[in-house]
Amino acid sequence: MDQYIGKLLDNRYEILEVVGSGGMAKVYKARCHRLNRLVAIKILREDLSQDAEFRRRFHDESQAVAMLSHPNIVAVYDVSRSSELEYIVMELIDGITLKQYMQKKGNKLNWREALHFITQITKALGHAHSRGIIHRDIKPHNVMVLRDGSVKVADFGIARVASGGHSTLTQEALGSVHYISPEQARGSHIDARSDLYSAGVVLYEMLTGRLPFEGDTPVSVAIQHINSIPLSPRELEPSIPEALEVITMRAMAPNPDNRYLSADDMLADLEEFRKNPNINFDYSPAELEPEEELDEDRTQIRPIRTGGSRSVAERRYEEDYPPARRGSHRYEEEPQRRRHRYEDDEDDYPQRSSIWPVVLAAVAVLLFVVIVAYFLVTTVFSSFFNPPTTYPVPDVMGQLYDEVKDDSELLGRFRLVKGETVTDDAEPGTILTQSPKENTQVEETVTEITVTVSGGPETIPMIDLTGKNFNDACTELRALGLKPVVPPEYENDNTIEQNHIISYTPLKGALLSPGTEVHMVVSRGPKVEEIDMPDLVGKTRTEAENLINMYKLSQGRIEPQHDETVEEGKVISQYPLANTKVDEGTVVNLIISSGPDPEQQPPTPPPVEPDPNLVTREETIDLSNYEGIINLRVLMDGVEVCNENVDTTMDVSWPVRVSGTGVKELAIYINGIASGTKEVDFTQGSNIQ
Repeated sequence: MDQYIGKLLDNRYEILEVVGSGGMAKVYKARCHRLNRLVAIKILREDLSQDAEFRRRFHDESQAVAMLSHPNIVAVYDVSRSSELEYIVMELIDGITLKQYMQKKGNKLNWREALHFITQITKALGHAHSRGIIHRDIKPHNVMVLRDGSVKVADFGIARVASGGHSTLTQEALGSVHYISPEQARGSHIDARSDLYSAGVVLYEMLTGRLPFEGDTPVSVAIQHINSIPLSPRELEPSIPEALEVITMRAMAPNPDNRYLSADDMLADLEEFRKNPNINFDYSPAELEPEEELDEDRTQIRPIRTGGSRSVAERRYEEDYPPARRGSHRYEEEPQRRRHRYEDDEDDYPQRSSIWPVVLAAVAVLLFVVIVAYFLVTTVFSSFFNPPTTYPVPDVMGQLYDEVKDDSELLGRFRLVKGETVTDDAEPGTILTQSPKENTQVEETVTEITVTVSGGPETIPMIDLTGKNFNDACTELRALGLKPVVPPEYENDNTIEQNHIISYTPLKGALLSPGTEVHMVVSRGPKVEEIDMPDLVGKTRTEAENLINMYKLSQGRIEPQHDETVEEGKVISQYPLANTKVDEGTVVNLIISSGPDPEQQPPTPPPVEPDPNLVTREETIDLSNYEGIINLRVLMDGVEVCNENVDTTMDVSWPVRVSGTGVKELAIYINGIASGTKEVDFTQGSNIQ
């Protein structure tokens, strides 16, 4: 169990449960006893709390963010700084992150929904920027979507603390590298326009369902932010309005001077587009070019080849910036053919004069030798004297099979044959091995290169969890290699059984990496109404049981007990106590008086003769101004003459029988509150028939 669950911080905040965790802090759901409201508390990790400088920055930044007040920004209520803990108290949001919302929608939103969200994000940024606060980590994970469709931006100021106030590419920044601006990636000075770049990336992702740059490593993605231009949204999704594409690409301009000058400027274009989706913005594509001063830097940035597969970022980098632009040279070695000649000098033997038979015999032998030699040279020793022509095998390692299989310029006389597909962290389709090996020499009879390609990393198809018991679902997920998030989110549901799953993310069928977290919403069962416990003390058993049924409570134990002051058959005490908040169906236990203990009873006093002058009258109490079930209590001369629970939907008046002489006054109490008096004149005689 978490060490803070159940603790009371600063004698005010009671920690209830863990709702999330991150690299810097853990977030808890808590109750503020001073204001009686639920809040979220972010507590710094212990190792960070030991760093005095970090704590100082965290405290100062949090206090600055606490000054922000905007409907699209998660409110910061309180900042605490003590010798043991450093935490901030924030608004508790009932919703999910924009990233989770996009995953539920299949990662891509329609452009109207994307416009709705980015407009609110931009309003939040405009408010923060006007007060000198830059977020530095805008991404869908830091934007909360509420049930009413509104959004709130979270973690303002935290990114600055995490990076120590510098704009270098820290470990924390690498976690959000898909959304950082080029100047953040380079470690240059940043301003409010960096937030607008990140907001542009979020809009790009909402519209297209994909990120503008992806890669196998954070560094490769950062390089693309600096040196590359993404595909335009309309190339990926033609239904996107042209003006909205212009807004997206202007926000993502590599050069900050080509972006919107402020969030208000961007908001103005969003509003103009909302009013007229066919508007034409004057925006030049040349503004998408990376900054000119980066040319020299590009000559220094070269993807490192490790012998394995190349990342998407490295290939795109090499495509956008070929060797000639990077200041390097490519040397290509042309294949050379070696030819060896063999000169036969056997015909140069001097001939000797002899008689003709000898000559003919010698000629015959020589002819035989020549024929045998020719046969050997052209067959057995042909490869020795004339080596076959060979060709160098092209290097296709790290390439995508579909991209190079028809590349005749690269393959030449060879053709690719796809062999085995294996699980690998490389991008699916990447060539991992080839046979024959790259850059080796093969004979002209060899024309095929068999390659092994990556099928992508190991994936686990998400199973359907709807309606399953939460504990059973956790067991199944762990068996698959996935990680259930514990504790889950709980909600009341009238149809899903308690402790069974209402919804979950990622959705069924999604291909997940091992260890992926699965978030679940679990049913608490139907919502139970709270009621005020009725007062049953002094009621007869029948009256008490009727009230228990009327208030939809459950009858519990009934125990008798001797009592000298409470009339036999009436309630002495009850549990739960009267006027406390209880749920419908709560069990009610009663103790009923069985009268005085006969063994301890004093002698019975002589009977008191009734006063012959007493007059009995029946007076009516008007209850027409009240609604529902009320408690009516009437006193005369300080003595209780009526104590009844009355259902005013059935009775708008209630008779009370009293006896006395002269003129008396009845004191009327409704639900324990004095509600007037009524005069009774006994001198008029009895009115009872």
